[in-house]
Amino acid sequence: MKLVHLTARGRAAALLLTGLSAAAQEAAKPASQPNEINFGIISTEASTNQKVNWEPFLAAMTKATGLKVNAFYATDYAGVIEAMRFNKVQVAWYGNTSAMEAVDRAEGEIFAQVIGKEGNLGYTSHLITNTDKPFKALDDVLKCDKSLDFGIGDPNSTSGFLVPTTYIFAAKGIDPKACFKTVRNASHQANAMSVANNQVDVATNNSEDLERLAKSAPDAYKKIRIIWTSPMIPLDPIVWRKDLDAGVKAKIYDFILSYGRTGTAEEIAAAKTILANLIWSPMKPSSNHKLVPIRKLEASKKVFKIQADEKLSADEKKAQIAPLEADIAKYAVLEAKLENDTVVAKYLAFIKLDPVKDAAEIKKQIAEFSGGLAQMTY
Repeated sequence: MKLVHLTARGRAAALLLTGLSAAAQEAAKPASQPNEINFGIISTEASTNQKVNWEPFLAAMTKATGLKVNAFYATDYAGVIEAMRFNKVQVAWYGNTSAMEAVDRAEGEIFAQVIGKEGNLGYTSHLITNTDKPFKALDDVLKCDKSLDFGIGDPNSTSGFLVPTTYIFAAKGIDPKACFKTVRNASHQANAMSVANNQVDVATNNSEDLERLAKSAPDAYKKIRIIWTSPMIPLDPIVWRKDLDAGVKAKIYDFILSYGRTGTAEEIAAAKTILANLIWSPMKPSSNHKLVPIRKLEASKKVFKIQADEKLSADEKKAQIAPLEADIAKYAVLEAKLENDTVVAKYLAFIKLDPVKDAAEIKKQIAEFSGGLAQMTY
């Protein structure tokens, strides 16, 4: 047998080839599926309160999916959006406006929507005041003499900021900072408690969070009077990162849509109790289409703001408003299409299925949705 003697350069080349071969083999191996995710929860109230209601839900998700699901709480909505943007959060519960931000700049994608405890698909924004105050209607707090303290929601809140800003202030050409003595941003719970304790005169809130307050702080709730109610707002979406592992997505999707719908009678009842503590019932499938009315609302708010801007000339206003009106028209067309969309119809039909009578059909439809057979984009 002839021995081959390698020079120093040859030995180095051989080692390099061996290393490259090993690296190539390692790269060829399928990537391991993540076994842990972080679930973002927007700050509608103090995290200590949220943990009581969210931890049982996330524990159930961990058990059903085999994934370790960690709760991620932030002091404001932007904290959860940014965490998803940098992949520190893979799944999150958002409001519609914060979901829009996550979809637009944090690689987010809507895949489910919460449903109210009574089966409602929407909720309303409110302006609230203390029952001891003389205010009984919206106009009572819009004297704009800078005598009142106002609590508004997080800038990324739909019901606490976007909706009242659009339907009240932008529509009436009112700048809250010029109207009120003070304007402060806070969570729904903080604003409600500030009203109850007479720390602000009027504040934004919503029907869901007032329902939570009635349960967590009934004495404070009794001190609150609603003086304005918005049109109906679609309930909140659940969002994941688009690049989340497909296998992990399938596990999460199956859990979210099955929870409170499949299993034994005892398991379904236990799940519904946990969801009820979140003021919800079993969720429905959804997609980015649910943001269409929110995008239309956001564009309308901008139009109102431009129209009320006295610093702009008529030509400047026209130039800035034209593209926004084009967007509004586009969203109106999309809204009309969605009313007759077959996938939207399937989603609505799905939530009407009975967990006992239609158990097999529920599982079948979840598998179809998960497999992309009825997914919809816009």
